[in-house]
Amino acid sequence: MSKYRQINNLTGWIVFAIATIVYTLSVEPTASYWDCGEFIACAFKLQVPHPPGAPFFLMMGRMFSLFAPDLDSVALMINMMSVLASGFTILFLFWSITLIGRKLVGIKDFAQATTGQTYALMGAGVIGALAYTFSDTFWFSAVEAEVYAMSSFFTAFVFWAILRWEVVENESQANKWLILIAYMIGLSVGVHLLNLVTLPALAMIYYFKRHTFSWPGLIAALAISGAMVIFIMSGIITGLPGLAGDMEIFFVNSLGLPFGSGVILFILLLVGALVYGIYITQAKGLVTWNTLLLGFAFILIGDMSYAMAVIRSNLNPPIDQNNPENIISYLSYLRREQYGDRPLFFGPYYTAEIVEREEGRDVYVKGEEKYEVAYSRPEYKYDPKQSTILPRIYSDAENHVQAYQSTLGLRDGEVPGFGDNLRFMFKHQIGHMYLRYFMWNFAGRASDQQDAGWLSPAAAFEDVPDELAENKARNNYFMLPLILGLVGLFFHLKRDEKSFAVVAMLFFLTGVALVLYLNSPPIEPRERDYIYAGSFYVFAIWIGFGVLAIWNLIRKTGEKPAAIGATAVCLVVPVIMATENWNDHDRSGRFFSVDQAKNYLASTADQAILFTGGDNDTFPLWYMQDVEGYRTDARVIVGTYYNTDWYIQQTMQQMQDSPPFPYTLSYEHYAPGVNDFVLVRENPKLAAGINAEQYLKLVKEGSDFIKQRAPGQGEYTILPSRKLYINVNKDKLIENGIVSPKLRDKIVDRIEFEAKGGALYKKDLALLDLIVTNNAQGWTRPIYFTNTSRMGLSYTLEDYLVQEGNAYRLLPVKNDRPNTDMVDTERMYDNMMNKFAFRNLNDPGAYYNDDYMKSVANNRTSFNELAAALINEGDSARAKEVLNYSLEVMPDKAVHYDLSTVETVRLLFRLGENEMANEIARTYGDRLIDMLEYNLDNGDLGMVTQSYLYYFDRLIRSLAASGNDELVKSYSEEMDRIYGKFQNTRR
Repeated sequence: MSKYRQINNLTGWIVFAIATIVYTLSVEPTASYWDCGEFIACAFKLQVPHPPGAPFFLMMGRMFSLFAPDLDSVALMINMMSVLASGFTILFLFWSITLIGRKLVGIKDFAQATTGQTYALMGAGVIGALAYTFSDTFWFSAVEAEVYAMSSFFTAFVFWAILRWEVVENESQANKWLILIAYMIGLSVGVHLLNLVTLPALAMIYYFKRHTFSWPGLIAALAISGAMVIFIMSGIITGLPGLAGDMEIFFVNSLGLPFGSGVILFILLLVGALVYGIYITQAKGLVTWNTLLLGFAFILIGDMSYAMAVIRSNLNPPIDQNNPENIISYLSYLRREQYGDRPLFFGPYYTAEIVEREEGRDVYVKGEEKYEVAYSRPEYKYDPKQSTILPRIYSDAENHVQAYQSTLGLRDGEVPGFGDNLRFMFKHQIGHMYLRYFMWNFAGRASDQQDAGWLSPAAAFEDVPDELAENKARNNYFMLPLILGLVGLFFHLKRDEKSFAVVAMLFFLTGVALVLYLNSPPIEPRERDYIYAGSFYVFAIWIGFGVLAIWNLIRKTGEKPAAIGATAVCLVVPVIMATENWNDHDRSGRFFSVDQAKNYLASTADQAILFTGGDNDTFPLWYMQDVEGYRTDARVIVGTYYNTDWYIQQTMQQMQDSPPFPYTLSYEHYAPGVNDFVLVRENPKLAAGINAEQYLKLVKEGSDFIKQRAPGQGEYTILPSRKLYINVNKDKLIENGIVSPKLRDKIVDRIEFEAKGGALYKKDLALLDLIVTNNAQGWTRPIYFTNTSRMGLSYTLEDYLVQEGNAYRLLPVKNDRPNTDMVDTERMYDNMMNKFAFRNLNDPGAYYNDDYMKSVANNRTSFNELAAALINEGDSARAKEVLNYSLEVMPDKAVHYDLSTVETVRLLFRLGENEMANEIARTYGDRLIDMLEYNLDNGDLGMVTQSYLYYFDRLIRSLAASGNDELVKSYSEEMDRIYGKFQNTRR
């Protein structure tokens, strides 16, 4: 081995060790928010996560979980899988930089590399790799159990393998590298599809190595690579299962053969044809065709990780999304059909009207003896005058329309044009949803708040509120990474146009091309920078080449000293990135994501049914149940999934320690195509309302009284009155001890409520069924809602919800104070004071980003609700205890006061704790003033600013009621001045 190779290998492993140590020190010890809880739970028990799944990731996660000494450590071990995958990503990035960089410094033979050239390349690799190590987006994914770290590893490995293939002269050895690349691409499909964008880079390198350059040749190579991407995505991943599904339906429905016969024959034919093709091409010496068939075979072998989804689904695990246990449901799972689709090349504006509805592809379900057509998927045609190529402003969802109008300055009813379409693409999709993220990583980030901007060097001298200045995610790199990367980019272009074209192509495909392909909506529940990590990976290569540019500039002073000097100067880039990013990427002290999950579950009684409304009040709960085994008697129900037949069917089954749900209707009433929606068609004769139990009986019997037909749409179920009621057996409730003694005087003879909107959906019918049947059984199954899920209820049930912690229990008790939540103080006090967990929330050294702060605010609000209810009952002593405990476990020094603090101040004044209330009011009030001033100076008149104004006014009112005249006067003057400024800015 040459000296260069020894140094290159050793330096690469040193960089790997640095990255791995950094990520190990900052790894999250448990399940983070968003998809992490789901992935950890699914990896631990090999379950089926949301489509299209990540089976290879889950199987690897299961292996890592075996090293956990106890259940509490399972999440850490699976997080460590991301740590190692990220460390190897950095390793292969380093080697990719040195492989490409050899062309830029003039090395044709590694054995002939001079010491100066070697040092320069090592410096470039180290700086580029460490810059990516400490980059905001990649570091975020490196320390949690999400697919993006492993996906980045596959991207880095495949790109490095392509470069490695390029330097192999022996054709047989080179072909082995191509087969290895194919296998890794196949495996990567079981993690994430982003790896496929490396194929055009492979095509360009292949073309440059094997052919003399010409533009038609290069375009042909790119066209072939594009076809390969489409072939893998549509031909292999979904196309082959689609063919298997068609053959299965034909064999079972037309030939009367058993279930599975068509799939088995398809597999035998496919494997047989592939084996025969490989044998023949090998025997006849057809090297190219043999290599292609072997590559295809190895992609299939890698893709076979998806068999796990079918195998595990047939065992009915607790998490079994889409229930892909046969080829038909499996195909729907792969195609992500539950999420719908977005127009890509041609589609409507959001104002377009539907001009025609057609019956589309038949949707099959497995019946008793054959596959049956459940319904035909409708296809809609829009007014061509309101449609466009490359549609960007297509969604007619109300909040999306408002966002389009706000971004583009359009009025209600105004029809957008193609110019508006392009403006939204450049301003929002490329500008806000990509370039902003790019600048986060290489210029600086303003904060961790949603939609935060990037920072210029001048921001370091800007006077900002303490709330922003102290935000640990406010990082300023003074654009040094960006500048060095741009220097490297131009140096690369100048020195080697061919390899530059390859890298630039990869940069485009992992960045702007993804923006165009994903066609993001105008509102996202969280930041999506992780999608574009591959683009930032490529830019890190150019950061490395920036070192070579500086080395080349000063190499006349001596190659070796120039290499050392250039590396030393450029080392400031990863150092400043590491320094700035450490405190907001160190997750070692965070536990509240799973503690919050425990708090949700602890808020419920035995055998509870808890409806949730979002990822962060769902996935961590799954983790707590399926990994740590906490409260497996409770059933967590995702409101959006409850709108599907497979999910309702799963609620009819025993899951862990949770019995089946009580229903009046059977699965056939919730099957695909049945009761997908129930239209509200009010009958004047039923204006007083209808008995919900009687209505369900009519649904069960298929009564014509609740059926109507619509031209071209067939028969559908109706709700003949918006008003419903459920008769209640009071004596049975008291006998079963369902309602607390303090609330028994509020028990009603019947629950009266209304349906909202013009239609109910499958989930709404199922919820009505659950409530009615549970009532008939004496309310023995406690039904709860989180705050997010209760806000999305399709019925006016708010007056019958009782807060028992962070969850609201549905009970036949009527709230006599409509503007105040009804609270069961005894149960809520016991839950929050004795069962809730708040680990490390009092540690000012721990980092809590915006997701965690929102969860903290929810708990503070719950404490306020409990304290207010206790005060109303005359129990001031326990109310003080509750508020003091809240301030103790969630102090301002660790998690700053939030909007809930205004209510805390008001309650403290009511309890006579004036000194404490005034201190908190002044601290929070001064921050509100600073934030309002800053936002208005920057022209921000959005919802956040309006919320600050509202709560500042409430704070002043609380202070006025307490008699603090001096502070009231001061704050009132500030309020008048700020509100005047708000109105002037608004004009």
